[in-house]
Amino acid sequence: MARRKDELGRIILGDCVAEMARLPDRSVDLVFADPPYNLQLGGELLRPDNSKVDAVDDEWDRFASFEAYDRFTRAWLAEARRVLKDEGALWVIGSYHNIFRVGTALQDLGFWILNDVVWRKSNPMPNFKGTRFANAHETLIWAAKSRGARRYTFNYDAMKLANDELQMRSDWTLPLATGEERVKDAAGGKAHPTQKPEALLHRVILATTRPGDLILDPFFGVGTTGSVAKRLGRRFVGIEQNPGYVSLARARIEKVVPAAPDDLAVTGSKKDEPRVPFGQIVEAGLLRPGDEVWCPKGLTRAKVRADGSLAIGDLTGSIHKMGAMVQAAPACNGWTYWHFRTDAGLAPIDVLRAKVRAEMGSPSA
Repeated sequence: MARRKDELGRIILGDCVAEMARLPDRSVDLVFADPPYNLQLGGELLRPDNSKVDAVDDEWDRFASFEAYDRFTRAWLAEARRVLKDEGALWVIGSYHNIFRVGTALQDLGFWILNDVVWRKSNPMPNFKGTRFANAHETLIWAAKSRGARRYTFNYDAMKLANDELQMRSDWTLPLATGEERVKDAAGGKAHPTQKPEALLHRVILATTRPGDLILDPFFGVGTTGSVAKRLGRRFVGIEQNPGYVSLARARIEKVVPAAPDDLAVTGSKKDEPRVPFGQIVEAGLLRPGDEVWCPKGLTRAKVRADGSLAIGDLTGSIHKMGAMVQAAPACNGWTYWHFRTDAGLAPIDVLRAKVRAEMGSPSA
């Protein structure tokens, strides 16, 4: 089906299940969903000074029973799975009121959970009654479309770089949306009770999509997903049943300035690079049969053989096997262990692999 021009940023007013049913099969790269939490509030929530807490008591968050909520959850999740590409993925966020029911439903429908992520709020609302622990976190579930889906997008190295070269963990400490980020209504109050911070969506979108991907948000609210998607060069479709929210979202997103295409590149993963066996280095003449390679300190040497193996005396094997043997280690990354001599001194043979990969990716390759 031909791509519609307005899919670069389309907001649809209507029921999420009905409107998702109009979208083509396998047309969406990522679904981010912030569904009703079904908080089941039983009356007003008051602070110690008797002032009313602006809690979630809107009609859209009310369901007659758990069974009614489950039917609704399965309906929108089934449509979400249908519109996802086979390599697509879904994020859904919730609280203890609903996330376990949502998790059961998505597993029953065939989704495969990749992570549950805890969003730890650095500025949570206190428990004013003092009857429970303060609810200081929400849970996100990240799931592939099916168990066998291995091509889902995950920019692992970009997330590691964003975390000061440390592997990104599944607990994220981020503040609530406050101050200027909060979308205001005509009276100057917060327009939406559960508006998510842009920092949260930035991390989700940067981690699990590529520029130009299409993101569907079936509970669009005041447009946080659309705002971040536009800034990061992703396309989006948002579905929202509240006309007031739709108007606020459109005005908000209109003000967003997209990042320049050159600034959207993320650090690539070595797992995505083409495989280059050591024998290919020999075939390319970057090292020749009989050349010597050395351990990092230049104390142990091995000879390169024509088939891409190394020889130390009568012992032969791959660059990895021989590196492990020399160190009496269970395993070894031969690409970083073995070095070749240059005019500037020893350099890891991984430099030669990078050169071959660069030539493989060049227009003349």
